[in-house]
Amino acid sequence: MKIDSIVREGSGRRSVTRSSSGRYVGSRIPQGKPKTIAMDATIRAAARNGTSRASSAGGSSANSDTDYNTALRIVLSDVREKVMERRSENSILFIVDASGSMGAQKRMSAVKGAILSLLIDAYQKRDKIGLITFRAKSAKVILPLTSDIAMAQEYMKKIEIGGKTPLAEGLKKGLETISAEMMKNRLTKPLLILVSDGRGNVSLSDKNPLSESFSMAAMIKEAKIPALVLDSEEGFVALGYARKLADAMGAKYMKLSELAG
Repeated sequence: MKIDSIVREGSGRRSVTRSSSGRYVGSRIPQGKPKTIAMDATIRAAARNGTSRASSAGGSSANSDTDYNTALRIVLSDVREKVMERRSENSILFIVDASGSMGAQKRMSAVKGAILSLLIDAYQKRDKIGLITFRAKSAKVILPLTSDIAMAQEYMKKIEIGGKTPLAEGLKKGLETISAEMMKNRLTKPLLILVSDGRGNVSLSDKNPLSESFSMAAMIKEAKIPALVLDSEEGFVALGYARKLADAMGAKYMKLSELAG
């Protein structure tokens, strides 16, 4: 199973959100002043209620000439409001360890392939895909959240690999980026995907790098941002930091090696 397939499965079905714009799917009796008038439903209600009103008022005989000439009367109780639905989009942000740790090139190749695969059908689904890498002493937004595959191909040529592992900085940049997108588009469904072995060794301040990473993970959980951790740890000695990080983040956990092929 490839990364892009697990992301598609993990992101789930697109939710449908009631909004003031989008597709007209029905009508309702407004609570207060109606935002948009559902003309068809209002006319049907007026016709139906008008008959009832005429009957209860002891209206004229069905044979009366005035029955055929009476105009349809719409009163306030007949008015119906449009119900609009808009499909939400996914904002999928990869946060990838580009440090000099084992398998860096392999990680980046897998992620690049996943991003390009996801972007192939992103336009029709209104999805946006982004990429942040962390290495040396900082984290960098390589690919801003976009559905433009040509832009992604061009931007991802600039990825550098090597150096230490500023994991806490990568998580911080990821949280800031996805939070900004959520503020801009309140209908978006965010997903953070961390690809790392969890062994951060560069601090944001003077604190322990691992402690800072877990603190940032807890902030992501507190913000209720869905996340997935793909553990890239290799070798005979397994420290299990990525799994612990996933727990702190409230994220789903998988080994990157399980997604190969």
